[in-house]
Amino acid sequence: MKRLVIGCHLSSSKGYLNMGQEALSIDGNTFQFFTRNPQGGSKAKPLDLEDINKYNQFAKEHEFGYIIAHAPYTMNLAGEENIRAFGKQMMKDDLYRLQYVYQAYYNFHPGSHKGLGEEIGIQNIIESLNEIITSNEGVMVLLETMAGKGNEIGRTFKEIRKIIDGVNFPSRFGVTIDTCHIHDGGYDLTHLDDVLSEFNNVVGIERLKAIHLNDSLNEREAHKDRHARIGEGKIGYDVLYQVTRHPLLKDLPFILETPNDLEGYAREIQMMRKEK
Repeated sequence: MKRLVIGCHLSSSKGYLNMGQEALSIDGNTFQFFTRNPQGGSKAKPLDLEDINKYNQFAKEHEFGYIIAHAPYTMNLAGEENIRAFGKQMMKDDLYRLQYVYQAYYNFHPGSHKGLGEEIGIQNIIESLNEIITSNEGVMVLLETMAGKGNEIGRTFKEIRKIIDGVNFPSRFGVTIDTCHIHDGGYDLTHLDDVLSEFNNVVGIERLKAIHLNDSLNEREAHKDRHARIGEGKIGYDVLYQVTRHPLLKDLPFILETPNDLEGYAREIQMMRKEK
């Protein structure tokens, strides 16, 4: 079979080339990183085109798949206007920077309506995205499926579809499925064919571009979003292994966001690469 595209979340503090080399050192051929401090302000590191160009060459030489740039957790396009303005500024800047990077997706959490209600929250997201995305050209933006804790939007495939239906340039948008999130949201991954059939019917399987491969500390439908190491949670190794081998998913980039150090990620990558 084609070599699995799998990697983990890495620190961007030393630049793209360092992340690529670190991913390769644990047998990864993709990776994810935060575009800026995930819990902090909007300031990002200066754009280093020399580092990016070196990474681009490195990624091509080592046949890396698409990498995932993850927006900060502080971005919330579903809330009140002052909160959305902060998020819109960050996303615009992130997408500008990513245009220079070889094969990069931009992933973000749809947001929390903060008590405004699901309908208003979704409309706020749509209006924000239509301000940011003004053409069919540019980096693809991925909406991440969520666990449904608090006032999160994106727990169901229908909520994701409502957002995509409202944007002006839908070809710029795809989806990341997070296995922990959809498990905690209520989807049963032991019946993977049924889950993917529902996704296809509601969203369209062609929009699925990446998988966050995480076990969960919680029982299904807990709506809590607590990641576990592969095989140490309620989803389990066998189910997650089947996710990586499913005909509709096997060629997508898989990103580990499990609570691990680099050695732990190397171990999980080896577990997932191993043929049974």
